[in-house]
Amino acid sequence: MAVKVSELNYERVTIEEFTREMEEVIRQVKEAQTAADVLAARDRCNALSVRWQTAEALSYMRYSINTVDEFYVAEKDYYDEVGPLAQNEMLAYTKAMLDTPFRKELEDSGAIIPLVFRSFEVELKSMSPEIIEDMVEENKLVSRYSQLMAAMEFDFRGEKLPRPMLMKYAKSPDRATRKEAYEVLGNTLKAHSADLDEIFDQMVKVRDRMAKKMGCKNFVELGYYRMGRLCYGPEEVKAFRENIRKDVVPVVARLRTEIGKKLGVDRLMVYDYDLIFPQGDPAPKGGKEAIFAAARAMYHDMSPETGRFFDFMLETEAFDVESRKHKWGGGYCTSFMAYKQPFILANFNGTAGDVDVVTHEAGHAFADYTIADNKYVVELNVGGMETAETHSMSMEFFAWPYMEGFFGEDARRYQFMHLLDALSFLPYGTIVDDFQRQVYENPDWTPEDRKVAWRRLEAAFRPHLSFDGVPYLEEGTRWQYQMHIYETPFYYIDYCLAQTAALQFLLESRKDYHDAFRRYVRFLSQGGEKVFTDLLAEAGLKSPFEPGALQEVAKESEALLRDLEAAL
Repeated sequence: MAVKVSELNYERVTIEEFTREMEEVIRQVKEAQTAADVLAARDRCNALSVRWQTAEALSYMRYSINTVDEFYVAEKDYYDEVGPLAQNEMLAYTKAMLDTPFRKELEDSGAIIPLVFRSFEVELKSMSPEIIEDMVEENKLVSRYSQLMAAMEFDFRGEKLPRPMLMKYAKSPDRATRKEAYEVLGNTLKAHSADLDEIFDQMVKVRDRMAKKMGCKNFVELGYYRMGRLCYGPEEVKAFRENIRKDVVPVVARLRTEIGKKLGVDRLMVYDYDLIFPQGDPAPKGGKEAIFAAARAMYHDMSPETGRFFDFMLETEAFDVESRKHKWGGGYCTSFMAYKQPFILANFNGTAGDVDVVTHEAGHAFADYTIADNKYVVELNVGGMETAETHSMSMEFFAWPYMEGFFGEDARRYQFMHLLDALSFLPYGTIVDDFQRQVYENPDWTPEDRKVAWRRLEAAFRPHLSFDGVPYLEEGTRWQYQMHIYETPFYYIDYCLAQTAALQFLLESRKDYHDAFRRYVRFLSQGGEKVFTDLLAEAGLKSPFEPGALQEVAKESEALLRDLEAAL
């Protein structure tokens, strides 16, 4: 019988133990007499990495479900403190592997694919013993921010709500309620503005300092290395942002302006943006139990592999979805590698976002489950983050034929809302990315400079939307509760890149669902053995970096939206 996630054994892997073992591994690589000796050392290193990553992931998970649990707060703090030291040991191993005279033999024989060594080369550019203290400081700042946001309570109509529960009211058909929710959001953030600005100021400075110590022009360069990107860089992303501006922004602006008119508003405000239908957006017809029952039926019908996967997740109680005080306010999927166990954290709030947990996050978990035995999973995982997000965002769309099980007669309205939200996300995600580029290219900016930059980007990429009159947010501070900006810089564009792939999978699935799903599973099952652009080509999808690549995607998505709307 499968072991429940709550019963998985946690045991700290100390930095002393990790260091001793890694030093032996490094010596073994350096003294290797044959390629087989190098492979034996690699196996030993990977086994240690699995133990370390599992302990770290378990401690973080148990901290995030209760951010005031003293034991797991201390364990998370321990890994924050010693994690950079462990990374430094891994760096020494990486150097030894890149220097081994058996590298060519290992690559030519197929014992280790060249992509592993390419990932080592990028890793070498992302870390140095010189920046260990800075990394520790960065980790502490990230923890400070996440604890601040997790503890933040929003006073709304006599209740103290965590942010995920407050944002449920942003979907109210009553405009006054939506506006009030955003006013509470803005005023509460404003009360913490000094901390939010100070934490980010310190983050920018420490990250810039690390970049300079590493010989980088600025943190943009270092940030890309830290993301482990193997097939694109800042120039390709710049071209992608331009594709969004030229081919997606006009379509989204047109569609959203039409939605505003249907909502009966003269000017589309930020507090109107979460609502699509005047009578209220579709919500799941049942609570947690109904959602999971519908998800189980869906995955069993989708394929034998997805059916087995979802049963395993239910048997091991690998979901924590109730919103509660002191629980981390976001959502994520992680994996405990030693146990081959994915886990999903979310905060249900009664909106359609609850269904996204059993599609989007389960897409991540299905990938982790599928490649658990892949021989490169320790080194390359499921691939880059843009690849990982393609797994999850595409699963959202492959779930479309089953939406009646979640939304009943509102299934088609959900599909319309889902596709419009997906298309609308692309300009927003691009704002997040370009904002970070500008911030780290200008590390001496004041908080006001950053707010000005955000407002300019909103005007360029979301010209149809206004923040005017909304306390604090009108100043250009929407980014302060986008956790990725503080916690994982330069991650966010991965969602946008993945969304373009997922939209293509949706459009392909409308032509031939089974063939599209087959290509998706092939894309997913290769893990990190191929880079994102190669996986796209193999799946018959366009690279979003090519000029004009999104023109057809935007056009076909708009046509599909109009077909769905006509059938409502």
